[in-house]
Amino acid sequence: MAKLTQVCVYCGSGDGRNPAFSAAAVALGRAMAEAGIRLVYGGGSIGLMGTLARAVLDNGGAVTGIIPQFLEEREQLFADVTDLHVTEDMHQRKMLMFEQAEAFVALPGGIGTLEEFVEQLTWVQLGRHRKPVLLANIDGFWQPLIDLFEQMRAELFLRAGMEINGLIVDRAEDIVPRLIKAVAARPQEEVDLSAEDMRIRRL
Repeated sequence: MAKLTQVCVYCGSGDGRNPAFSAAAVALGRAMAEAGIRLVYGGGSIGLMGTLARAVLDNGGAVTGIIPQFLEEREQLFADVTDLHVTEDMHQRKMLMFEQAEAFVALPGGIGTLEEFVEQLTWVQLGRHRKPVLLANIDGFWQPLIDLFEQMRAELFLRAGMEINGLIVDRAEDIVPRLIKAVAARPQEEVDLSAEDMRIRRL
């Protein structure tokens, strides 16, 4: 049975207007630390990214930050994380995040958060990996996206053999238990295969 030890979280470099988003980042960070799950994230110190990373660290957890050189100033690199990787570009950042994570979560965020989350769903859809991908629909933030997925299904752009199979939760407190359950349900050979498949794709 596979064990969840590292999760990549995508989220905004801003806080958003709704205080529920920051509260969710704090709750998730605390839950990850208490479960012994390392955070893999974008390496910034501002917005929800910074709030999440601090919550993990403040509760005794470990954090790996991965940030491209050109974003060091814009997202105010968080130098106090457990491990910090500065990459040459976004492509290297994304691959390193993928290699280090066993599951993926999207908290509220902007275009970058949406793009990275949808990319992971696409890789699942295309059979490139089988790692859980979870959408945290905090206070209904992602509901328009969920509705769009339903429209895609209704219009047969998501059809048999092309499902995206993402997980959705409404509360931050449900994220860690849901991911632990999803990872535990996967045979170990599937975990190994997904990582090997992506390494082959990168060559």
